[in-house]
Amino acid sequence: MTAKPGDDMAAAAAGRGRLRASHADREHVLGVLKAAFVQGLLTKDEFDTRVGQTLASRTYAELDAVTADIPAGLIGAQPRRKPARAQAPHPENKVVNSLAGASFAVIALATVLLTGNFGLFFTIAAAIVGFWLVAGGRMVYSSHKKRSSRQ
Repeated sequence: MTAKPGDDMAAAAAGRGRLRASHADREHVLGVLKAAFVQGLLTKDEFDTRVGQTLASRTYAELDAVTADIPAGLIGAQPRRKPARAQAPHPENKVVNSLAGASFAVIALATVLLTGNFGLFFTIAAAIVGFWLVAGGRMVYSSHKKRSSRQ
């Protein structure tokens, strides 16, 4: 018996079908289903049913069965999503955190002064100055790193 040109690909697809699908794979199928629904290829009931099947699917074979009757061109038109990049904290968060830290420092120093414990006062003051030095060093390092990466 001679092998046909597509036999290797069919065997590979069959082997892949038993593999477990990832969240990204399910999201890709959901995108295909959304496109098919928007283009009128699926009714609302079919769409809802297939979304449920997609979310319950564990293998590639189960996912392939959900989209088996949807044209391949539609499937190819939906690129797989890349993982979202981590976003930098909002600049206002830095301001709020700085103000909260400064307020805490002032309250701590005032409380210690009112109790008359000058040893604790100088300890807290030294800790605050140390924190400022470390924070300032990190800001300088970060600024230098950003500048050097642009060049």
